Amino acid sequence: MSMEELRGLLNRHARPDMTTPIDGVLISRVERSEPPETSMSGTVLAVIAQGEKRLALGDRVHDYRAGQYLVASVDLPVTGHFVGATRERPALGFGLVLRPEAVAEVLLSAGAGDVPREPGGAAPGLAVSDVSAELLDAVVRLLRLIERPRDRAVLAPLVIKEILWLVASGPQGAAVRQLGLADSGLSHVARAVRWIREHYAQPFRVEEVARLSGMSVSAFHRNFQAVTAMSPIQFQKQIRLQEARLLLATSPGDIAGVGHRVGYDSPSQFSREYRRQFGTPPSQDATLRPSSKSVGALS
Repeated sequence: MSMEELRGLLNRHARPDMTTPIDGVLISRVERSEPPETSMSGTVLAVIAQGEKRLALGDRVHDYRAGQYLVASVDLPVTGHFVGATRERPALGFGLVLRPEAVAEVLLSAGAGDVPREPGGAAPGLAVSDVSAELLDAVVRLLRLIERPRDRAVLAPLVIKEILWLVASGPQGAAVRQLGLADSGLSHVARAVRWIREHYAQPFRVEEVARLSGMSVSAFHRNFQAVTAMSPIQFQKQIRLQEARLLLATSPGDIAGVGHRVGYDSPSQFSREYRRQFGTPPSQDATLRPSSKSVGALS
């Protein structure tokens, strides 16, 4: 019954921009299957109530469908699309933005023996699990508050804390817990990810980024690969090509200039890697639809 109610709540309250009156809560309603699109995942918990989505991160492919949830604990470049969505049976999803400070608050509230022991190394940045009855119930109760504005300000933060605890203590809890721990392997990788995203057009030495992230070179390579499913150089390439696609949407005639702005000295290399990533060279990619969404894992 809860899944049926969840679908009804998502259908009623879906907006084109995915926002809701509850801060950090998102609703996705997709009525058709588009070709796979590259975007940033955001840090998000995404629960599918109807439909199926496929996400690719590096060489890993994640399929999740109704009754399952995905945790994205690092903002990663992913390629994904909903499978089989139609107007008659749209894909429906709930999203909750995962904020490190909120996760940390939940972990600090728990007793020392109630928090599972952390595994060695960093957890993967994307993970999929089945939704438990308790988690489904909490999500439904949170969405009901959209229709109860008087209760929303008091009760929504409490239910969000409940959801965070259920996920942090569940099968994919390691990734969520590490998001809230300042000195975890995942937090070190997240520091490196932010640096690469902010300086994507600049060449860098892996040793320098490892030092900035507070890890040895060998630990940095191991943890970065575990979290992102790619090397730091491959990650930088993904960010460069995504930024190039956004820039080409506004400057379609300046292919060489755009390639140079995102860090490519060779126009031919830029065109070759762009085509490999998006299936068509930049000169022919006339149907660019840049995504301003930061929660590609959900949308």
